[in-house]
Amino acid sequence: MQWQRIDLRDGGLRHASQWLARDPADALFAALQTDIAWERHRIVLFGREVESPRLSCWIGDPDASYTYSRTRFAPRPWPAVLHPLRARLQETLGVDFNGVLANLYRDGSDGMGWHADDEPQIDASAPIASLSLGAARRFVLRRRDDHAQRQAIELGHGSLLVMAAGMQQHWQHALPKTARAIGPRINLTFRRIVPAGDD
Repeated sequence: MQWQRIDLRDGGLRHASQWLARDPADALFAALQTDIAWERHRIVLFGREVESPRLSCWIGDPDASYTYSRTRFAPRPWPAVLHPLRARLQETLGVDFNGVLANLYRDGSDGMGWHADDEPQIDASAPIASLSLGAARRFVLRRRDDHAQRQAIELGHGSLLVMAAGMQQHWQHALPKTARAIGPRINLTFRRIVPAGDD
């Protein structure tokens, strides 16, 4: 497996374009479409509550509750198909991820605007690992204090993107919508959540 390293001011990325080979990536993509209880969450955007432009599911250990956009999400149990993936990530990165946000982008009209994964429950001393399955999509980043500083990367089927610890405080990221005719994409964003009371 080869890593592409991208150095950024106050952060950095590691990208493995074929972290999962095609056959296991195909099998995982098919399983997740049926094994995950996909939901249409409502989020607060510019003071208004709107439907999120994607389907999602928060999965994790029992004490890994997560609050996003003023909504608290109790974790759903880990599906069996994710156990070996979680173990491999821990072996590869040395991080015991205790939660994963699963996102389903049904086509190019689903996307996600500029944001950072900087909620207080997320352990900022741990990296965030993002596995992509299905249609390739363009992932973009920009510095919070200088939007002219940008980086873009194509995330393909079976690729793993690792965002360095601490960079969420300095960088935002987005998954732009596209008018191209493309199929569905599943993204698994593994995080380390600090359980309540562990401050």
